[in-house]
Amino acid sequence: MFYTPSSKLPTHLILRNQLRQVFFPFLGIHLPRPPQLFPSSPSSEASSKWLDAHYDPMANIHTFSACLQLADLHGDGEYKLVVGDLGPGGQQPRLKVLKGPTVLSESPLPALPAAAATFFMEQHEPRTPALALASGPCVYVYKNLRPYFKFSLPQLPPNPLEQDLWNQAKEDRIDPLTLKEMLEGIREKAEVPLSVQSLRFLQLELSEMEAFVNQHKSKSIRRQTVITTMTTLKKNLADEDAVSCLVLGTENKELLVLDPEAFTVLAKMSLPSVPVFLEVSGQFDVEFRLAAACRNGNIYMLRRDSKRPKYCIELSAQPVGLVRVHKVLVVGSNQDSLHSFTHKGKRLWTVQMPAAILTMNLLEQRSRGLQAVMAGLANGEVRIYRDKALLSIVRTPDAVTSLCFGRYGREDHTLIMTTRGGGLIIKILKRTAVFVEGGGEAGPPPAQAMKLNMPRKTRLYVDQTLREREAGTDLYLLRLRAARAYAQALESSLSPVSATAREPLKLHAVVQGLGPTFKLTLHLQNTSTARPILGLLVCFLYNEGLYALPRAFFKVPLLVPGLNYPLETFVESLSDKGISDIIKVGCRLVLVGEVSVSECGQGPRVAARMGWVSAQ
Repeated sequence: MFYTPSSKLPTHLILRNQLRQVFFPFLGIHLPRPPQLFPSSPSSEASSKWLDAHYDPMANIHTFSACLQLADLHGDGEYKLVVGDLGPGGQQPRLKVLKGPTVLSESPLPALPAAAATFFMEQHEPRTPALALASGPCVYVYKNLRPYFKFSLPQLPPNPLEQDLWNQAKEDRIDPLTLKEMLEGIREKAEVPLSVQSLRFLQLELSEMEAFVNQHKSKSIRRQTVITTMTTLKKNLADEDAVSCLVLGTENKELLVLDPEAFTVLAKMSLPSVPVFLEVSGQFDVEFRLAAACRNGNIYMLRRDSKRPKYCIELSAQPVGLVRVHKVLVVGSNQDSLHSFTHKGKRLWTVQMPAAILTMNLLEQRSRGLQAVMAGLANGEVRIYRDKALLSIVRTPDAVTSLCFGRYGREDHTLIMTTRGGGLIIKILKRTAVFVEGGGEAGPPPAQAMKLNMPRKTRLYVDQTLREREAGTDLYLLRLRAARAYAQALESSLSPVSATAREPLKLHAVVQGLGPTFKLTLHLQNTSTARPILGLLVCFLYNEGLYALPRAFFKVPLLVPGLNYPLETFVESLSDKGISDIIKVGCRLVLVGEVSVSECGQGPRVAARMGWVSAQ
């Protein structure tokens, strides 16, 4: 039904509803939203880039972005929405097909859906795409919304110890309680996981175990993996309607590429962890690149003819979404941030989100050559980014859990969202809408692009520049003399710093006092980065006829790198004639310092000559 305009409504609402009655029927949408569902002012409605086509908070659709697909399932140009519904609250999972806001068909699924994809299987006319839905260990293929083919993942070899235990139970050589204890031990220690039959047996009560063993002991053990993610890969052409292969990610850490006609495994690749998101570019017969975000928090890059990953991108948190924009990978993490990487793992940028990221998808406007990332946040916002620039913010009544953008009905640019409460929101991008970078929340500030007004060069500045240019040779000579003096100090052991990394010590001596008693302070420093020095011994070598020291030999505590350790002692001058001599400070790590102490009217005169020598 249509929403009938009332004379009590403002003029702009009457005109808007009349436009809906004219333009929305061709989309198949006949339930326009009453004005009170999305209260907005006339100015905000005019400035918005989106038209509110439909909102049903009771649509009872619970899914995520990987299970939403827009496709022309009958080849009549009418694009429909395919939904793999999870069926919460004990309901059975279902495959739903929507035309406009109404459900066109429903069919039950044996297990929870993991992903949905549309692809072309052959070149025959009419060119009608097939629908693939991954559920449990199988891929269900539909053509014209009718079951066409079912592909099951190959079975895995069972655990030999588990097989032996069930063989003993078949021959009644083991009781159910012992069987449970042995299976629990295998589950904790074995590398090969248990089968579904054994896992169900371990969940039973003691009273139910015997009946379960009698029922299943004659059956063979089967270990079956399940599909975690799915996408499509072009076979040999890059055209939009070219034949595509299915790429499956499984729970046993493998990637399978299926032939689109015979549904045989064309390639198998191994990963270090279970894949949860896939992005593919290229063609299978030519060259392709595959990015797999896994549960261990890493993104692995694979290429054609590679059985194992070629590159690895390590994330600081778990990924919640992966989108490829041109040649760049954009990944969302559970630390409320978007990260951009190249295919070789180089980080390009990072944008912090105001709330947790629930879902991500790609927004592609081919008429304008635009590719952007859509991120649904927990605060009810859908943010659209091109690179790290914020293009638009779509606010919704509830948190969005799945996103899909593309052709719906006969409208090219339609945004479809499902909410946490099971609602369905459909918005249409205006034909006149242009995404402009704004908001000022990302990227460099606008002031950075403004040119500064540089002052004019004064006469003093020009004269100083000419003087420095003419005196440049003097500066070079000063640097040369300094380099020669430093080299000479190293050769003659006059430097207080070690010249080699094997002996990372620095020694500095200070003499204080007017005499005849002086205070001698040694400053020791460990110049290494991480290696402490232990067991250092210090001794003083001096003329006993001129000086007297209370202690001429003592131990140095542990020297931590980077800290300055002062060591103090007293020196008494025995001569009354003011004769000075050199006091040598020796360390077990071959550090020797020479200090000249003299008594005069102006205070002590310190001549420190310290250097690295080869004596102990």
